[in-house]
Amino acid sequence: MDTPRIFVAEARFYDDIADQLFASVETEFQDKGYVLQRFQVPGVFELAPAFAYAVRAMEMGAIGGRYAGFISLGCVIRGETTHYDVVVNETSRALMDLSVKHCLAHGFGMITCENREQALVRADRDQKDVGGKAARACLDMMRLKQDLHLMPR
Repeated sequence: MDTPRIFVAEARFYDDIADQLFASVETEFQDKGYVLQRFQVPGVFELAPAFAYAVRAMEMGAIGGRYAGFISLGCVIRGETTHYDVVVNETSRALMDLSVKHCLAHGFGMITCENREQALVRADRDQKDVGGKAARACLDMMRLKQDLHLMPR
């Protein structure tokens, strides 16, 4: 059997925060027998389309197998307009819809906050560790799928 792969979609709008989130994911998956496949998108609004592309590629057999798990990483900092609300709500809903429709073991790692300082605290592995929490959620959801015989052990 091939080594199970994890699809990681990472929004790069805030590069330093994205790097911290991914580093935490890498740490959580270290020595667990999975291959992380990191795909970068411009911002969080593009996370759901990236998931949809991966699902479609699996359905078409274009990638030689399936992804065992999915992780979304990104950060949205509130600005002066309602753009924040639209991006956060639509992205969250689209990711949930895809996860439910396609039974994806998804770890959600999107930071939503008021300012850069809050974002840095949430991205920091030694503080709020949003990336690590997303990785652990993905692992837990994969375990649940295995328990329900929806994926091999």
